[in-house]
Amino acid sequence: MTAVIPVGVETARDLVGPAIAAAVDRLSPEVRAVAAYHLGLDGSGAGKALRPALALLSARAAGASPDRGVPAAVAVELVHNFSLLHDDIMDGDTERRHRPTAWTVHGVGAAILAGDALLALAQDILLEDTAAQGIWAARCLSASVLRLIAGQGADLAFEQRNDVNLPECLTMAGDKTAALMACACSIGAIHVGAPPGLAMGLAGFGAHAGLAFQLTDDMLGIWGAPEVTGKPVRADLRARKKSLPVVAALTSETPAAQELAGLLAGAEPLNEEDLLRAARLVEEAGGKDWTENEAAAQLAAAENCLTETDMPDDVRAEFAGIAEFITARQW
Repeated sequence: MTAVIPVGVETARDLVGPAIAAAVDRLSPEVRAVAAYHLGLDGSGAGKALRPALALLSARAAGASPDRGVPAAVAVELVHNFSLLHDDIMDGDTERRHRPTAWTVHGVGAAILAGDALLALAQDILLEDTAAQGIWAARCLSASVLRLIAGQGADLAFEQRNDVNLPECLTMAGDKTAALMACACSIGAIHVGAPPGLAMGLAGFGAHAGLAFQLTDDMLGIWGAPEVTGKPVRADLRARKKSLPVVAALTSETPAAQELAGLLAGAEPLNEEDLLRAARLVEEAGGKDWTENEAAAQLAAAENCLTETDMPDDVRAEFAGIAEFITARQW
């Protein structure tokens, strides 16, 4: 099925988009040009605004109006794009959001600087609020960035190893993706002074939803259509990434796992026939089934966090709708 974009995501684009553009205008001209290109501020390729939508919702969960969550939403989206700018370089990705990545257009150095600038700008925006909640929001964001970097470091290290297991792969995904999602789901509430219990419940929801998102994203990295992913088909297999479906398959102790390990261990680039064979072997070894089941389990855990956390019913329903949206993307 084709996922329908929740209304809250569209609202976030309208509310947060101008604030992101205003923030990027504060950068130096050279850096601003790269950041604006990557963010699609020229109207040519903006992101989905999932994390800003979640940040605005978390402010509403605390009883505040959505506009009070805008600084937190902007900060989270800037950090997310800092990570994407750097990830594209580290992974050698040449396409994102159906167009050339920033480093291929402006150069590696310029893209690194733009990412660094977005990270610094995100903290600056939060710390403009000198009250305690501004400081706590900034610390929440910093903690998620440290986990994001740890997860990315583990992801890089996995490329050099043949003994990666599922628990450590899930930990890596929890750091690389779910930590920032947990931050997005709670930072708006933190920034408006919500009680700790609400912030923790929202963060728990975000952590589980973030893992479900990464599990879905890993499936898209193998079986996703380019028109959905914005990347070449079977991109993760081509890069021999130790994604969750691949690790689930490799550790299944099946004949297909042994054949897959031999195929991925080769030094030569994988051709299209190899990639098709690898995708088939991941599926035969149970990697796709395991990933789909784990994504469903994480989504159920996220929904349970929503049920157990006190918030307005309409806000709870919108959180649930976004969680379903990010795990229902078409193959």
